[in-house]
Amino acid sequence: MPSPFPGMDPYLENPEIWPEVHSRLIVAIADVLAPNLHPNYYAAIEKRTYLNTPEDSILIGIPDVSVANRPSAPKAESRTTTTLPQAEIVTLPLPEEVTERYLEIRDTQTSAVITAIEILSPKNKRSSEGRTAYLRKRQQVLTTQTHLVEFDLLRTQAPMPLGTETKTDYRILVSCSNTRPKEELYGFNLQQSIPKLYLPLQSGDPEPEINLKAILDDIYDRAGYGFRIDYQKPAQPALDKAIQEWAIALLK
Repeated sequence: MPSPFPGMDPYLENPEIWPEVHSRLIVAIADVLAPNLHPNYYAAIEKRTYLNTPEDSILIGIPDVSVANRPSAPKAESRTTTTLPQAEIVTLPLPEEVTERYLEIRDTQTSAVITAIEILSPKNKRSSEGRTAYLRKRQQVLTTQTHLVEFDLLRTQAPMPLGTETKTDYRILVSCSNTRPKEELYGFNLQQSIPKLYLPLQSGDPEPEINLKAILDDIYDRAGYGFRIDYQKPAQPALDKAIQEWAIALLK
């Protein structure tokens, strides 16, 4: 059963669901591309790890500050009787270790990275260590002979630097090393279909098609999201009023 939306399903952006969608999508893209990559290339699932700043950490169900009564210590005969102030028990926000996965298309003979495929996470887009770490990696790729394919399937937070003022809900960037600084940017909105694109490889080699909508629909069916998502509730993150009304009419 495919998603009821013509393109991206906004209910998959829910913070409680998106991490699972992200993981499944990384593996699914690798599996779909594999038959068209072999024997000259292979898809490697890689990861980067960084410490997220306390300011960007989200503690769920844990108060920032709590007050408790601490049992008094037994009084020693030699101790001067003193009334101690009530202690405040606080929860310190600690750095969180974050692991993010991405794809690298590598040459089978040399293991050289030909193309990097990134799917942005909420932490990548927030103004925090997650965004800093991703932009650092992004800039490194853009200064090499490695191609970059970047999927931004999240409506909220500021998009990555793209060299355009055009605003859309979602974006796919295809940056080929031999055409930089000219890039291909596919912007689309919730009500539109997801553009198909071709994976850039080495010059002269056939470029496999990436049909992201078909991949997402397969994930949607395999994970049972049609049974797990309550479409009677508003999408999270919230949609604009007019778009929410369109979504309600579509879902009916």
